[in-house]
Amino acid sequence: MTFAGSIFLIAVGAILRFATHFHVKGLDLRTIGLILMIAGVVGLLIAIWQWAVWSRRDHRARSTMNPR
Repeated sequence: MTFAGSIFLIAVGAILRFATHFHVKGLDLRTIGLILMIAGVVGLLIAIWQWAVWSRRDHRARSTMNPR
């Protein structure tokens, strides 16, 4: 999941959780919003971790290619 996808899930979840006042029979929109926000935060943490690992790997590749 990318940064944008994670932020989108967090935003949609927050809208469902805090900004809706209608009820759908058989669904609890507040719970669905909370689940989407949690999924977005987890996805954001994974995206940050992947970005950190990949940037570290790219830095190592550059340093071995151009030794000084």
